[in-house]
Amino acid sequence: MPSIRRFAGGSLILCALLSALPGLGQAEVKRGSTARAPKGAEAARRAKAKKKTQGCKREKPKSFLIRKNYLKNGGLPKALRFRAERYGWVEGAGLEGFAQHSAISQAADTTFMGLPIRVHKKIVPKLRCVERTIRTSCNGRGKRYVPKAIGGFRESNTFRKGEVSNHMFGIAIDIDPDRNPCCGCVDPWPSHRYCQNGAKSVYEKTELTRCWIDAFEQHGFYWLGHDSLEDTMHFEYLGDPDR
Repeated sequence: MPSIRRFAGGSLILCALLSALPGLGQAEVKRGSTARAPKGAEAARRAKAKKKTQGCKREKPKSFLIRKNYLKNGGLPKALRFRAERYGWVEGAGLEGFAQHSAISQAADTTFMGLPIRVHKKIVPKLRCVERTIRTSCNGRGKRYVPKAIGGFRESNTFRKGEVSNHMFGIAIDIDPDRNPCCGCVDPWPSHRYCQNGAKSVYEKTELTRCWIDAFEQHGFYWLGHDSLEDTMHFEYLGDPDR
């Protein structure tokens, strides 16, 4: 029994000595909590990213709305009717019979990646999904891109032979034309340095990253870089806005 009392007494003395050392106990606690922190931080980051993308479903562009497809099979009238019925008629295109209201009357002012843009109100949620995906996934080296200027609604047509630009429906967005040229468009675009660099891939003719392009394509947008125009600045929503 005396030995037990001495041991207990020694333990009390040892505890007193340890507690008297400045910050020793606290340092041990900090080291332990730091070791556990990454798991908690990673779980919180994943939960936050998941919450941000809730309500956003993957969607593919409708094949008959893609320019290279409707030009080959004579499907332009069908594509125009679909767009007019979903978004409204546009001036000078003869589509008034398919919609009560014009597309421009349904314009909405919003932002994309911090920049103001005017688009059709029906694609505002789609753009938000793209932005959420970009902010969640396109942050590493080779994935990041910082836009400086963007454009949406346009009231003048840039296509010929009956085609109607999707900008007139408010469902297209251009990103930094000076950095992402349209190599197959009219002058001066073909003279852009990225169009003259001998690139084998269209991805080498733009400053946009693959991550950004993929983010748009996950949510029903089509990148016109895939078209014969090689319009690398241009994305257009070709899904079903009422889906």
